Amino acid sequence: MRSLLFASLAALACEPNASARASQLATAGATPSARTTSAASRDPASAAAQPAPDTVRRSDTTIGRGLYVLRWAAQSPERMKKLIAIADSTEINALVIDIKDEFGLNYKSSDTMVARNAGTAGTIPNLKAMVDTMKAHGIIPIARIVVFKDSVAARLNPQHTIRKADGGVWRDKEGLAWVSAYDPKIWEYNIRVAEEMARVGFGEVQFDYIRFPEPYRSLPKQVFPTANGRSKQQALAEFLRTACPRVRALGARCTIDVFGLTTTVPGALEIGQHWESLSPFVDVILPMTYPSHYPRGAFGIDRPNAEPYRINHIAIKRARERNEKLGIHDPGHVRAWLQAFSLPRMLPKYGARELEEQKRAIYDAGYDSWILWNPGARYESFLPGLEKTTVSRRKRADAPPAAVPAASAPAAEGRGT
Repeated sequence: MRSLLFASLAALACEPNASARASQLATAGATPSARTTSAASRDPASAAAQPAPDTVRRSDTTIGRGLYVLRWAAQSPERMKKLIAIADSTEINALVIDIKDEFGLNYKSSDTMVARNAGTAGTIPNLKAMVDTMKAHGIIPIARIVVFKDSVAARLNPQHTIRKADGGVWRDKEGLAWVSAYDPKIWEYNIRVAEEMARVGFGEVQFDYIRFPEPYRSLPKQVFPTANGRSKQQALAEFLRTACPRVRALGARCTIDVFGLTTTVPGALEIGQHWESLSPFVDVILPMTYPSHYPRGAFGIDRPNAEPYRINHIAIKRARERNEKLGIHDPGHVRAWLQAFSLPRMLPKYGARELEEQKRAIYDAGYDSWILWNPGARYESFLPGLEKTTVSRRKRADAPPAAVPAASAPAAEGRGT
């Protein structure tokens, strides 16, 4: 019954706005972009007529403005119908779907290696129908894959986990085990999930928790038996060097989420993320520049949560400067995660005004794209901060960049990358 409900959503594609946007996506199918490839390009019968797969980092001017959709919202046809309706009536043109998170897979895999790590938290009733419905509405389907904070794979495959000095399984503050980012078998598992998503029609695969856990002093030292002398940042870069060409070969873009502080901290964070080591390998890099996650005093700002424009503008402008030094000038290469939530006992509470300030900061820093993060996928209070249509707002200033102080504090604890 729930699968039938997903399929029935496709009927909404006849609405004028949805049809126009779907047509735009279809005409863009021949170019490397966040827009998904056409159905014909996925037809084995026409494969011989297609050009060789492009495994090189892609660039384009696609504007992507999206919403995060958590596991349980994606499993609900009613919730998905409401989220699609938001996209139909606003500038939103992408949905980031939880496909694999800390609770395991959110779909039924036909790959035996993948399926044995499924977990027990339920799955999307008909993934293909859901993806097809989003595409019919001109919505870019993005598959979010949590990579190394995988408690299900860690429980089922303890030989591939981070260890303690005594040989036992290392656990974080939540009591969860993590799989090792050095382990090639863990790489292969996650790449196979990504490949399945590209085959089902996702236009983009987004790797999250592409990092190591925080090495808090209160926790045991992390031991990595398969490191073989490599640094953390080398391991993450090698994973992307391996994964992204395989994702692109199937017609999808390869993107990653990173801590917001990666844009301004010159070296590698303790979790292994380093801008210059990661940005060149991916089609889009998504820094989580949530003002609430910056420490007091960051960039000389006493209360970062109260300065949504300043925090985002400084962080994203620095990202652009660092990309330009790498020779990356793509206007779609940086797509910030924006704060669409409020933390307890922290003011102001976030709503439409704070969203508008964050959006303005992204545009002023030279980019057009962003994704909203609300952990429960509840966006109703932010709707007044959304425009009705998706149009470019980014500034194209050629003025030399102003000096910006680098944040030196450790990354704040919160949603990881």
